Amino acid sequence: MDQTIFDMVGGEPTFRRLVDVFYTKVEADPVLRPLFPDDLEPGKHYQYLFLMQLFGGGTIYSEQRGHPRLRMRHMPFPIGQAERDHWLTHMLAAVDEVGITDPARAQMREYFERAATHMINVEQP
Repeated sequence: MDQTIFDMVGGEPTFRRLVDVFYTKVEADPVLRPLFPDDLEPGKHYQYLFLMQLFGGGTIYSEQRGHPRLRMRHMPFPIGQAERDHWLTHMLAAVDEVGITDPARAQMREYFERAATHMINVEQP
């Protein structure tokens, strides 16, 4: 049986650290911070559950929230190339900071690059 990315990276504690590191970066980012609510905890919780599910750690996210529908859930927020780039920079840095190594690192980076681009919903001049 193939090992999931969830298992390869160390399971829940790694995803908790990944989300915490990522949100610390978002909190300090002048481009992204205004897009997030004052209370970051609910978003952190759902991102944690989503990423664990996405990478093979069970279905708690879907049980609590249904289908992820990421693009629809992000539609209320203006996401252009700059927002995408800031988000991706922080997420990739978080992956490295928590020590995720290949092959999981490469697979996660590829997903985050695709997903970040897919979230763009406004054109910028």
